[in-house]
Amino acid sequence: MSDVLSLPRMARRIGVTQQWLREQADAGHVPCLKAGKRYLFNPEAVEQAVAAKAAESRQGGGNG
Repeated sequence: MSDVLSLPRMARRIGVTQQWLREQADAGHVPCLKAGKRYLFNPEAVEQAVAAKAAESRQGGGNG
């Protein structure tokens, strides 16, 4: 398994706010591991999930 990133580092890496990323993780749209109050992310898995969500939006599906 590759390294995991904290919420702030993952948000910076993909160019979104920490709040947006936390909301997406809580909703189950972005894979994450919660360790107490910390969110940990596998960068490759998050990037795949965000790309899939973007593709879905371009095709007219999804809620944002």
